[in-house]
Amino acid sequence: MENSKNILIIGDMPGYGKMGLAGMLPILSNMGHSVYNLPTALVSNNFDYGKFSVLDTTAYMRETIQVWQTLGFQFDCITTGFLASADQVDLLRDFIDSQRKEDFLVVTDPIMGDGGKLYNGSTRQTVDNMRRFIGVSDVIVPNLTEAEFLTGLYEGEELLTAEQACRVLDSLRNLGPRSVVVTSGQEKEIGRHVVWGFDGQAEGYFTVPYRFIKAHFPGTGDIFTSLLTGQLLKGRSLPQAVQKAVELLERLIFLEQDVAQRNNGIRIEKYLSVLTE
Repeated sequence: MENSKNILIIGDMPGYGKMGLAGMLPILSNMGHSVYNLPTALVSNNFDYGKFSVLDTTAYMRETIQVWQTLGFQFDCITTGFLASADQVDLLRDFIDSQRKEDFLVVTDPIMGDGGKLYNGSTRQTVDNMRRFIGVSDVIVPNLTEAEFLTGLYEGEELLTAEQACRVLDSLRNLGPRSVVVTSGQEKEIGRHVVWGFDGQAEGYFTVPYRFIKAHFPGTGDIFTSLLTGQLLKGRSLPQAVQKAVELLERLIFLEQDVAQRNNGIRIEKYLSVLTE
């Protein structure tokens, strides 16, 4: 395809389930891009099962990056998700800086928690590591819980006023990213479920409402990030890209809402045609 990009997805790779790299690879590949991956951890399965095994891949990442730099591999876009350690933060900050060029795009989902608390295995050190990392990003996509931990504002609150939401966005921008998208928000004034954002290119705030469907699937954040990235690479503005990503994710959740086994995430490959309509 004429607009095909070389995209590197950095994040955890599950052996069982459609989240992390396993959820993002088919979406961005289906959009016609050349998609590559660098796993930060190998994960046996989604943590919702209660039992899991995690293999930290920092040594592999370091060796892989050295080989890629020797071979001269270049990427047009890098997305990052779960990072396992401070060492990975330092390694990836340097690698991303080495890839800088015109029209280079870095999208970061600072995966750490949801529902007002940190995930199993995430700590305050994880939060500190991510604060150091997101400064290399053009766009960050935390959910409300992650945004609250990163900024230290309104921790545990599920509803924010418009003024509070802008304060969170500003605090996140002060950490270095050009643009910010906060998902899983809910307006305190009228109860709408929304995505709050600040578009660094247009220098303005925006809000995108969405229909809340009461069906929890692991990996929806990964899906949203890949859809958003794909829309940005099409040349859409950030508010337009968020609007389209919200619409597509809404449709996927609606189509899967009656599935009995949700721990494995949304069956991405089944709905790839939906994502290209």
